[in-house]
Amino acid sequence: MAGKFAGGSFIENLPKIYGMYTGGFLVFVLLMAILEQMGVGADTIGILFVAFTIVIYAGIGVLSRTMAVDAYYVAGRQVPAVFNGMATAADWMSGASFVAMAGGIYFGGHGYLAFVVGWTGGYILVASLMAPYLRKFGCYTVPDFIGTRYGGNLPRFLGVVVLAVASFTYVTAQINATGTIAARALQIPFEVGVWFGLLGILLCSMLGGMRAVTWTQVAQYIVLIIAYLVPVFWMSNKQGFGLIPQFVYGDAVQRITELETLHGLGTLDAVEGAKGGLRALSVPFATAGDSAMASWKFVTLVACMMMGTASLPHILMRYFTTPSVRAARQSVAWSLMFIFLLYFTAPALATFTKLQILDPNLATGIIGKPIESVLALEWIQKWAAVDFLQIIDANSDGILQLNEFFMRGDIVVLATPEIAGLPYVISGLVAAGGMAAAMSTADGLLLAIANALSHDLYYKIIDPEAETKKRLLVARVLLLGIGAAGAFVASLKLTSILGAVAWAFDFACSGLFFPIVLGIWWKRANRQGAIAGMAGGFLVGTWYLYMVRWGGMDPWIGIDHLRFGMIGMPVSLVLMVVVSLMTPEPDAETQAMVDEIRVPSGETVIDSSH
Repeated sequence: MAGKFAGGSFIENLPKIYGMYTGGFLVFVLLMAILEQMGVGADTIGILFVAFTIVIYAGIGVLSRTMAVDAYYVAGRQVPAVFNGMATAADWMSGASFVAMAGGIYFGGHGYLAFVVGWTGGYILVASLMAPYLRKFGCYTVPDFIGTRYGGNLPRFLGVVVLAVASFTYVTAQINATGTIAARALQIPFEVGVWFGLLGILLCSMLGGMRAVTWTQVAQYIVLIIAYLVPVFWMSNKQGFGLIPQFVYGDAVQRITELETLHGLGTLDAVEGAKGGLRALSVPFATAGDSAMASWKFVTLVACMMMGTASLPHILMRYFTTPSVRAARQSVAWSLMFIFLLYFTAPALATFTKLQILDPNLATGIIGKPIESVLALEWIQKWAAVDFLQIIDANSDGILQLNEFFMRGDIVVLATPEIAGLPYVISGLVAAGGMAAAMSTADGLLLAIANALSHDLYYKIIDPEAETKKRLLVARVLLLGIGAAGAFVASLKLTSILGAVAWAFDFACSGLFFPIVLGIWWKRANRQGAIAGMAGGFLVGTWYLYMVRWGGMDPWIGIDHLRFGMIGMPVSLVLMVVVSLMTPEPDAETQAMVDEIRVPSGETVIDSSH
């Protein structure tokens, strides 16, 4: 069976195969709905949803197992553009996008749209500056490009270090998301849930590498986009706002503004501080009165997310799997379309969910209701049991005020169907979608780290004579070790999902953005400049993060710990340009190679299998 995943017949039949898969998944959802009507408990349905989807993904991973280097690292370079676009979208639609994004908008308002604008805009940079040229170069990993373009082991090693730190920070956020879902679905502590999530992640990626992850991510995208869209359309029509929620939630926003004023939103700050951050991660935006600073913070966060997107190794790796340079370009366009479907919907989801909670005229509204009756609600009890929600009667009047209701932003999407009173089968569907989003990204991230360490560190630097079997064994052992470390760090709850993701993007752009871009577009960039740019940008950015977050230093010109890439990137650029100009230019062969990768046709420049 494994062989069919490499043959032409499988590639040609992809539309039929995934069409059958989508139909089968919808039949499963219908079956769960029937079981709910027959009286099967909500907890059982939640467990069946999560278990079913993990088994399906793991099955694809097992069927895609391989011991071929080309298949393990780049899926044999056979992935058609549209399916690579779906896999990339799933790789990109992480726990942050699916689980935390709408929660951020729910609590933080328009300021959180900086994430959406930055992440989406980053793909413009990927399409125009990077993806086709990296595919033409022909490498397996980002450090492989760095090491080959600039020459020598030190640039390659620095590339591995930046990749490992950025990707590990990012993967902890994904394991955090899987732990959140597992904790609710299985009614277990979050600290145990992260290990259940990790098990599913490893089953998908360990045996088949990039080939298994690719076909799994296509399946995961189908699940996550269905799971994200269904509750939004359901709530929009249930509340009478119209058939297409993305275009009609303006009236709901106006109603929320009125309700927030009525419930005294301005009294939240002191109570929120006292709660130690149980509310969503606070992305520091200035108040409306300080519009210049608010705009500056918005723009700088957008810049960090854009350039971080264009520097993330697990995303850039996806374009090494396409059959041609042209397919890499097309793949970026498909990725943007598939990503747009979710991002365009996130504000509507946040809006309708917030209205469900705030509006006393709706049956689901809880603000202004007796606390005793609110505490009796099943969804309140379930989420409170796993420490993601808390209600405190601060003024002892027995009525729930807005500043007495505390909920982590990370659960807004997951809890939305229960909040809106939708059938529990929709909650199970959303849990399955959130699991798919987090697992797909975690698969890509763990693979990026393990591949970089096994291919670029072990094979290219430590043991160039290693046999294929040994190289892939090293990659799989590293997957286990890195995954376990990520689950442990996630269990510590050092920051929220969005906070960890922002740090990952800042690490990536501080150390990798300019070495990659200038490596493609500036022939004069040399080894010494790349070393200075990567090391300087990464170290200065990391120092700034530590000082602002834990060292007690006041942020410079409003650049807080979520935006430290704005410190690391300029240092990286200046050092790279100055040092390159002060040292000898690259040899003629390297400059000719740089010219060749910008030609949109022809064979790849490098054969990384040797």
